[in-house]
Amino acid sequence: MKIKSGSASGGVYRYYVLVMLMLTFMFNIADRLVMSIVIEDIKAEFVLSDTQIGLLAGTAFTVFYLILGVPAGRLADRANRRTMVAVSLSLWSLMSALCGAALGFWTLLLARLGVGVGEAGGGPPSVSIITDYFAPHELSRAMGIFAVGAVLGPVLGYAAGGLVAEAYGWRWTFVILGLPGVLLGIILYLTVREPKRGRFYPQDAQKTGADKQQPFMITMRSLWSNSVFVRVVLANSFTNIPSFAFAIWLAPTLIRNFDVTQGEVGVYLGAVLFAGGVPGMILGGYLADFLARKNPRWRPYYCALAVLMVLPFWTFCLLSASLEMTLALYICGYVLLVSTQGAAISMVQSAVLPTERGTASSISSLSINLLGYGIGPALIGLMSDNWADTYGSLSLNYAVIATVVVSLTMASFLFWWTGKAVNAELGPALAPA
Repeated sequence: MKIKSGSASGGVYRYYVLVMLMLTFMFNIADRLVMSIVIEDIKAEFVLSDTQIGLLAGTAFTVFYLILGVPAGRLADRANRRTMVAVSLSLWSLMSALCGAALGFWTLLLARLGVGVGEAGGGPPSVSIITDYFAPHELSRAMGIFAVGAVLGPVLGYAAGGLVAEAYGWRWTFVILGLPGVLLGIILYLTVREPKRGRFYPQDAQKTGADKQQPFMITMRSLWSNSVFVRVVLANSFTNIPSFAFAIWLAPTLIRNFDVTQGEVGVYLGAVLFAGGVPGMILGGYLADFLARKNPRWRPYYCALAVLMVLPFWTFCLLSASLEMTLALYICGYVLLVSTQGAAISMVQSAVLPTERGTASSISSLSINLLGYGIGPALIGLMSDNWADTYGSLSLNYAVIATVVVSLTMASFLFWWTGKAVNAELGPALAPA
């Protein structure tokens, strides 16, 4: 198959689009994780258990995300993707702001459900747009820049959230961090252009009708039979379980185990995530593209190696008696883990047809959020509550450690297994095995 070559039209403009979508991703993550920095305040005001907090922080968001994720992906494969992103961003930002008006557990649960409704429609069209602005040989680095939003989101949620919460309380934190996303949605709608769908896909595949969306069951069978897609989705899902576990539970763990305030924890975590995450995302994407020029199997093999190296850092950081050592070990593991995200996203997008990209992205996000948000936080909270009598304040640490060990071991194996399905003859592009 002959891959279309050349840069996407628009030159510098495509990087403007990339930055706008990266900022959208930033608000996506910030609106999910802002609750982490105010967990202790909410828990005290509403008298909640760790299990209930896990449901609010993860499961509540995930319920509608799971229900609407695939339909949103299908819509992204035939509708105007720019409009989808703008509307979704405005909706979830508004619902996040409304969390500040909660009267108790159930009203906060409903607001968090609304955040999930909006965010279900943001990711699939975003990555599909980027895939049509950047050629296959530069897609990992583009996705790496896009994934910087996953770093800046926690920075915004932790650093800004912690300082705002300390100054104005947890309710105003949701309002102040939520409403700017509505404005960004309007700007995105007015300034981002919809690209031609599938413009870099192999020419011979386009001639066979690969530019037309197939019925749902045909698309699902195609994805299910795609070895690269199935394996990388599973691998990245297990990779993100401990990532989300730390994102939600690290702040309250530090507050419980060390003599630090909300504002201090927010600033510390924000600085750590920014210093490690931004270079990790970008350099990881460039490194994956460089290695893939010699052999495309190096994309998943690199991910397998990096994820395995995270394991000791994130295990021992929760056993350290020093705040400084905890943060140092965390950042080492964080750099390695986030460096895999550009390659993982690009593999999902490159392995499927242009008219399957939104659906593929939604299934990938569904799997990540089901395991990472829907099950992980609540399970960790449940383990923490059950182990509290035995381990005291360290019960949360051990619950997170158990999750890290199991998840990252599975992720490393699955990325290695993905490499066995990659066709080395396709150069930097990936195709179904």
